[in-house]
Amino acid sequence: MATPAALASQSNDASFDSLWSELQWRGLIALSTDEAEVKALLAGAPITYYCGFDPTAASLHLGNLVQLLTLRRLQLAGHKPLLLIGGSTGLVGDPRPSAERTLNSKETVGEWVEKLGNQGARFLSFEGTNAARMVNNLDWTAPMSAIDFLRDIGKHFRVGKMLSKDAVSARLNSEHGISYTEFSYQILQGMDFLELYRRYGCIMQTGGSDQWGNLTSGTDLIRKVEGVSAHIIATPLITNSDGKKFGKSEGNAVWLDSEFTSAYAFFQFWLNVEDADVVDRLKVFTFLSRAEIEDLAKQTTEAPHLRAAQKRLAFEVTSLVHSQEAAQAAVDASAALFGNGDLAGLDEATLRAALGELPNATIAGAEQVAQLLVDTGLVASLSAGRRAIAEGGVYLNNEKITDEAAVANVWLPGGFAVLRRGKKTLAGLFKK
Repeated sequence: MATPAALASQSNDASFDSLWSELQWRGLIALSTDEAEVKALLAGAPITYYCGFDPTAASLHLGNLVQLLTLRRLQLAGHKPLLLIGGSTGLVGDPRPSAERTLNSKETVGEWVEKLGNQGARFLSFEGTNAARMVNNLDWTAPMSAIDFLRDIGKHFRVGKMLSKDAVSARLNSEHGISYTEFSYQILQGMDFLELYRRYGCIMQTGGSDQWGNLTSGTDLIRKVEGVSAHIIATPLITNSDGKKFGKSEGNAVWLDSEFTSAYAFFQFWLNVEDADVVDRLKVFTFLSRAEIEDLAKQTTEAPHLRAAQKRLAFEVTSLVHSQEAAQAAVDASAALFGNGDLAGLDEATLRAALGELPNATIAGAEQVAQLLVDTGLVASLSAGRRAIAEGGVYLNNEKITDEAAVANVWLPGGFAVLRRGKKTLAGLFKK
């Protein structure tokens, strides 16, 4: 992850005449309040803006990464970010389209507030004239009584308008309905924006377009209470070229915490982006210049088999989220697994993560390689395994196996081994 000094040295692409035009080119503006006013604010003196993240899990994910990088882009242009972690809104949860959220304990949410704050802080600089600031909405929500909340905040919200919000109406029309707890979420988020305006002069919020109803609750409240126009930039929902939500695979999110998605698996995720999507991903998830991205787009068109854009994308985003060292370790691991590097030179954590992504088997002692080919699914039968060995297409830790009766008894540090059939079919072995 970039240090604050390195972060401060970055700048927005000089090929753009304004920050607004850069955000547009990168596909980061789906909706906004008054466009002319927002463009003027972004081009003028530094403003204070914020984005909120609720601790509904122990890690941030790819959807959150879009917002974190948007916060960073605006800071690099000279504006002042507030990184809000929702210690109170995380106890409630915003309405999902499907069903009611399971409420987590206050202790769990408190732990997640700290984890998410540490994750998010790595993307911003907390030094200099436009230093970022971390805020927690529990600080102003916890001291407020229910009566004060209803009198001072709730009275400014009209139930008819609240019911019309997409997230609420979807739930009202579902078999699950919606509780008053989740129904009131938009009031809490609106109060956040008002409080940040009063404390820090915050006049802009960023967020996902699917949260537009919650986002506008704050601008409406500030206008009613303070008589001031506040603004919103909403980023689009990131989808693949086939229309599916990006970053979701069989219901599993891609997490920013390496405990949930290893740096190696994270790198591989980006490496496998389709050609049709890779240029859009470079625009949204990297800080490469327009010229660099256009060059990579050209390479994708002219020589797609080289996957130059995917390789650069994977390295850039893994470096941002984890570190350049982690990104390089993923590159080295990929090369070594396919026989183009030193397996023994890989660190244990990277190798474990890499092998965990492959078909694998755990063995107690020395077992025949031919049988392990079957156990890991690299061949269909023992005879097929022996035949593959006889044909010279089987490798253990990148050493060719020539004996059909050979056993696996050579281990890499940590008790691992890499079994390979041909050039590209891999499996992992773990010593019990």
